[in-house]
Formats: sequence, structure tokens, C-alpha cells
Amino acid sequence: MQKRQKTLLALLESFGGELSRTNMQKLLFLYCEATANPVYEFVPYRFGCFSFHAASDQGKLQDKGFLDDSKTWRLIEKKGNYAESMEYAERQALWKLKKRFGSMPQKELVRHVYTSYPYYATRSEIAEEYLSSEEFARVTLSKPKAKGMAISSIGYEGLSLEGYLNKLLRQDVRVVFDVRKNPLSRKFGFSKTALSNALDQMGIKYIHVPILGIVSEKRKELNCKADYDSLFDEYEKTTLKAGDNAVLEMVRIFRKEKRIAVLCYEKLPEQCHRTRVLKALLSNLDKDCPIHTE
Repeated sequence: MQKRQKTLLALLESFGGELSRTNMQKLLFLYCEATANPVYEFVPYRFGCFSFHAASDQGKLQDKGFLDDSKTWRLIEKKGNYAESMEYAERQALWKLKKRFGSMPQKELVRHVYTSYPYYATRSEIAEEYLSSEEFARVTLSKPKAKGMAISSIGYEGLSLEGYLNKLLRQDVRVVFDVRKNPLSRKFGFSKTALSNALDQMGIKYIHVPILGIVSEKRKELNCKADYDSLFDEYEKTTLKAGDNAVLEMVRIFRKEKRIAVLCYEKLPEQCHRTRVLKALLSNLDKDCPIHTE
């Protein structure tokens, strides 16, 4: 069992073995905020902070027989002290969490998270109901409000799904163009179906543009900058030229949606063909269009 899954069981055990989905996500969020190396990251969602990865791990723990298959988080039976394998600082964080929030009603717990971390309440459907007008105003101010048209280029290498989604949300991206040839990934959340679903739940459109991808075989034996430059020069002359209609369609959608992102794996833009896709987009746009690369 992985460390993060043991953390879920330890937290659940500390709070009596059963928690609502809302309480579990809020307490897990507060625990992660209190630890040096959080095992989960979160996004602002329908009821506040939410971890897709934790929700996925709930299903895995149900399959393994640790959790009941129900609408709540509920231990089937105690199979030992789950906190025993945690480091001292982590056990202390869990103890402090239980001491402070163990008897707090759900509404007060939600209010605490919303007022302490207003960004995570920016997409909540219940924030206005739970908060005073002044508190809700702070949430409104925390919502990213990017202005004008802009193109983002962000590789997901080294990022969690939630970390990637937060980058998109903070830049107010409305459409993600996936320029991978084969949108499969061993990294949680980044295969086509999972990513498309997560983006949809964040209010972001997903569009796969496989014609602009590079087959994996061509990415072998890339050892230096010259190798990358040679590959991408060939890409411009062949694949990108053949995909000219796809580029024009991306431009059309960009003019309508105003803020888009081009997605691929590599962290460094100079090691990814998405830089040439951006170049092709810019050739059809005003040269002063803002570009954000990561």
C-alpha cells in the first residue's frame, strides 16, 4: 500500500472510522496544508477543495477491502494502527487536526476552510450560503480574473493532475489543446479520458489534435539541443505543414474563447514540439499576443 493511501486510512481511523465525502476532503486538505510534504494536492471544486487523486484512491481502497463501498468514507474493520508507519511530524499533524476539528460540525468546518483558503472556494456551489457577505466578497476577489487574449504552453512533466489544473485555472484558460499523438500516460489523470473529464469538471474544454503530434519513435536518441532542433525542424516541414487546417481551426477557436493552452508532456518548452505549434499559431495572429510558457 502506498504512503498516501495509508494516510487516508490513518486520518479516517483518527476521526472514528467514518466521514462524509465533504468532511474527508476538507480534513485531508487541512492535514496536507500542515505537513511539509503533502501527499495530495487540491483544486477548487463544487464544494470547495477537492483531490481527484484521493477520490481515486478511495475506490482502490474499496477494491482492496479496506473501505466500505458506500457514499461515505468508512473503514470496513480496523486492521491495525494505520498511524504507526507515519513519521513523527505526520502523526503530530494528525493529532493536532483531530484535537482542533474532531468535534466541529460540517458547516463550521467548511466555513473554516473557505475563510482560511478562499481560492479553494472560488468554484463552490455553496459558498454564498455558508459565508457572510464580507467573507463571500473575499472569495470573489480570490477568483483568477485574467484579462485579454493569451496562449499558455504548459508541460505536465513533474506536476500532479491537481497542480496542472490549478495552473490552468489561475491563468483563466478556457480551452486546452492536447497535441500529443497518443494521449496516454502512466501518470495519474493525464490519459485522454481522465484528463478530458477532469477539465470538463473545471469548466475547461478539451480538444485533442493528434495530427499535430510526433510519433514516439522519432523522440528516441535525443541527446542534445542539436538533436531536438533537427527533429523540430523536420516536424515544421512535414507534420506541421500537413496539419495546417488543424492550426487554422485552433486559431478560430482561440479568437472565440480568448484564452487557450497547448498541452504536452515535456516541462522544458525547448524540448517539446508545442513550441513550434505556438510559432504556427502566432504566424496567424498579431505578433504581440501574450504567450505564457512553462
